[in-house]
Amino acid sequence: MSKKLSDNLFIHFFLLRTTVWGTTLSLLVGYSPLTERFAAGAGPKYQRPNIIIIMTDQMRAQAMGCAGNSQVHTPNLDKLANQGVYLANMIANNPVCCPARATILTGMYPHRHGMIINDLRLRERERSLAELLADHDYATGFVGKWHLDGGIRMPGYIPPGLRRQGFQFWAANECNHNHFDSIYFRDSCKPIPIKKFEPEVWTDEAVSFIRQNNDRPFFLWWACGPPHNPYGAPEQYEKLYDTAKLKMRPNWKEQTRWGSRLDIAKYYAAITAIDDQVGRFMRILDELGIAEDTILLFTSDHGDMLGSQDAVFKCKPWAESINVPGIIRYPRRIKAGQRRDLLISHVDFVPTLLSFCGISIPDNIQGRDLSEHLASRDGREPEAVLLQNFEPRPQTGVPAAWRGVRTKRYTYARLRDKPWVLYDLRKDPYELNNLVDDPSSAALLAKMDALLQQEMERVGDSWDTNMTECYRIYDKPFVYHPHDWFVK
Repeated sequence: MSKKLSDNLFIHFFLLRTTVWGTTLSLLVGYSPLTERFAAGAGPKYQRPNIIIIMTDQMRAQAMGCAGNSQVHTPNLDKLANQGVYLANMIANNPVCCPARATILTGMYPHRHGMIINDLRLRERERSLAELLADHDYATGFVGKWHLDGGIRMPGYIPPGLRRQGFQFWAANECNHNHFDSIYFRDSCKPIPIKKFEPEVWTDEAVSFIRQNNDRPFFLWWACGPPHNPYGAPEQYEKLYDTAKLKMRPNWKEQTRWGSRLDIAKYYAAITAIDDQVGRFMRILDELGIAEDTILLFTSDHGDMLGSQDAVFKCKPWAESINVPGIIRYPRRIKAGQRRDLLISHVDFVPTLLSFCGISIPDNIQGRDLSEHLASRDGREPEAVLLQNFEPRPQTGVPAAWRGVRTKRYTYARLRDKPWVLYDLRKDPYELNNLVDDPSSAALLAKMDALLQQEMERVGDSWDTNMTECYRIYDKPFVYHPHDWFVK
C-alpha cells in the first residue's frame, strides 16, 4: 500500500472517530466550517487566503506590456502588476513542460520528484501542493492542460483518484495543442468537446469552480495550452498585430518555422487573448468580494526562443527560455505597485504559498519560502537560482544535458565536460557576448562555476542523473522514470 493511500485511510478513520466530539464542540463554542478560514481576535479577522495560479504554456517574460514590451497588448496583466508585485527575475528551474509543472506542484527539483523529461508520470506518492492544502480544508481544483500523467497524450483522460494529485474538482486533458478543436474530461471518461479558443473554455470552468467554493478557502490551478506552438488566436486578436511593424529583439534571427515575424505576431495575439481571460478572473474576484484575500499568481512553465539566439522553443539557458512571467497580487499582504528584482523560481512556489496560508512547510520541500521578502522585504535574498536540463536536444540547439545558475547580474551554464555560456546581464542584457572564452573573465568564470557546484550539492543534484540521448516517449505506455522504459 502506498504511503499516500495509507495516510488517506488514516485520515478518514480519524475523522469518523472524531465526528461526534467535533459536533458537540461546535455547539459549545460556536465552531463553524469557516473557523478554519477566519480567526477571530481583537483586531481585524485573519483570513486564510485563496490561491489561484494562472499558468500559460511556453510564454516568455518579455512578452507583456508591464515587462517593457509595448508591442504586446496586455492591459489586464499590466493592471494586475500595478495592483501587486511584478517580479522581473521569475525563473523556470528546468525550462521544459513536465519537469516545470511537477516542480511547481511539489516544491522539489526534477532529480528529486523524478520528472526529468517530458511525458513521464508524476509518482502518486509525491505530496503535492493540492494535497497539503486539502489537508487544511481547502477546496482544490485543476482546469486545463495537466501533462503530468505520462504516456500517450490523447485522448487524455485522468480518472479520479491518486493520479490527480489531490485535486478534487477536475476539468482537464493530458496534453493537446490543437487550441481550437480539442476535448477534455470531468470525472467520467466521456469527452467534452472544445470548439472555440481553448483558454475561454478553461476560464468558463474556472469561474464555475470559484462560484461554487467562494465560501471556503480554495486553491485553483488554471493551465492553458497557448501561446505554445502552433501559434495562433481568434481572428480579432490576430488583427491587432502587423508583422511589418513588429520590432524584433536585437538577438533575433528569423527562422523559417517557429520564429518568423508571422509566428511572433500570432504568439503575441494568443497572449492578448489570454490577457482577456485574466481580466475575467479579476472581475469574478471583485464581484464576489474575495479579491482582498486571494493570492493571484500569473506565470508560465517556460519561455520560447522564437528566433532569439538563432534558436527555437525551450530547454535553453538564455533569458527567452528561462525567464517567465512573474506577477503576484495579494492585497492583504503584498503592497501594490512594486517592481522587484528578487530571484524567485518555480521550486519556491510551494513553500512561499504555504507560508502565506500559515501552513507548516514539510521537510522534503527544496524551495525557499520567500513570503516575507514579498510582503515586507525582510531577510536575506537568494544569491542564485539553480538551472537544470537533463537531456540533449541537438535538433533545437541543445548539444547535451546542462546545468546553470542565474544571479541578478550573471547567467552561467555548463555541460558536464566544459563551460557553455556566461553573460553579464548588466552590460549585455540580450546575451550577445559570451564570456566563456574571454581571458579577462577567467576569474568570473571560476567563481560562477564554484557557485554552480555549490548549488548542485545543496540540493543533491548530480551529473549522473542526465540522459545521454534525446528520447520521445509520449507514444509509449506511461513510466515514472525514463530508465523504466529504456531497460525494457
